[in-house]
Amino acid sequence: MEDKVLRKLFLGFIHIHILHHAKEHPIFGLWMLEELKEHGYSISAGTLYPILHSMESDGLLVKEEKNVEGKIRKYYRATTKGIKVLNEARAKAYELFKEIKD
Repeated sequence: MEDKVLRKLFLGFIHIHILHHAKEHPIFGLWMLEELKEHGYSISAGTLYPILHSMESDGLLVKEEKNVEGKIRKYYRATTKGIKVLNEARAKAYELFKEIKD
């Protein structure tokens, strides 16, 4: 039971983390996997890519395909809607953690 709850929470954090980086610069899957690993998240490509695709479908990310050394790499960047959602999530998290801390 706890594992399911933690997984849901961590997936939310991962969404926020993706939006954070996609706001700063275009990201691609392998880079994001390595970035998440540096922060202690161990997820597979089979988990990350559906997240990226769903965030694109929701209008939070926009995808651009580039040919890199003969292979097509998909770069994602945050949309205006994605940045708005990120800012709202940060504000909510700040208020929540401020309340918990007090």
